[in-house]
Amino acid sequence: MTPATSLFTPVEADLRLLADNLKQLVGNRHPILFAAAEHLFGAGGKRIRPAIVLLISRATMLDQEITPRHRRLAEITEMIHTASLVHDDVVDESDVRRGVPTVHSLFGNRIAILAGDFLFAQSSWYLANLDNLEVVKLLSEVIMDLATGEIQQGLNRFEASISIETYLQKSYYKTASLIANSSKAAGLLSEVSRETVEHMYSYGRHFGIAFQIVDDILDFTSTTDALGKPVGSDLKSGNLTAPVLFALAQKPALEVLIEREFAQEGDLEQALEIIQDSQGIQQARDLAADHAKLAIEHLAVLRPSESHQALINIAEYTLSRLY
Repeated sequence: MTPATSLFTPVEADLRLLADNLKQLVGNRHPILFAAAEHLFGAGGKRIRPAIVLLISRATMLDQEITPRHRRLAEITEMIHTASLVHDDVVDESDVRRGVPTVHSLFGNRIAILAGDFLFAQSSWYLANLDNLEVVKLLSEVIMDLATGEIQQGLNRFEASISIETYLQKSYYKTASLIANSSKAAGLLSEVSRETVEHMYSYGRHFGIAFQIVDDILDFTSTTDALGKPVGSDLKSGNLTAPVLFALAQKPALEVLIEREFAQEGDLEQALEIIQDSQGIQQARDLAADHAKLAIEHLAVLRPSESHQALINIAEYTLSRLY
């Protein structure tokens, strides 16, 4: 068992059930879509988003069993996440994700875009069937945020003047919004106090931002094998993340290379060297640690339990991926 999945021990059985249900939810009326879904949901992945939904559900329902609506919320969360990945891979022209061929590399762009649309539509239908208007609003907002984040990232390519605040806002849209709003929705379905519901939202928000910053650091510090994509691929495509933005403040030479979009031979390698030689990666680590710490602080409102502890451990594990 990998460290990531052993963190989910309190909801291990729930996650197994989720994996079976996801394939059934898509249904087999459309053979190609079913094949795409089987490929996506069979590829495993960390399942960190539905795990957090299930852990919050259990941590806020200590004296009773979680409801079918909690389980359906976890499934919807994973469907929305997966739909966004299918579209992201088309936009990024990625042939592989987590060592597995992407949907568009197997079935073509047209099917990939339709499969992503289908999953978004399907998740919306199941969401409406939860019969909780506030939860419907929260997760509908997530779908808007995902698109907003992608558009913002596209418009800011090779834009060396963007601020850390703009980067954090984009990270919220692309990653943290789904975790924050599904965490909040889990609290709403548990019918806990409004104050606890808001703490669950803040846990998800800060955790999601820490998670994204760590991913962005790994783009510079990990290996191609571990990432499943070339090191520095975000930078190469003009997606400027925390380590780059911090490095830019110290190393003006980096701006010249970015502004010309690494057009000359050796530009990208030189940029990677400049970033490694700066405090950028360490400052990004510190920023991720701050957000992970804030996430954990918002859990203080919950009574002690295995699920509560697992939520703390997940936030700490996110940082440990850096070392």
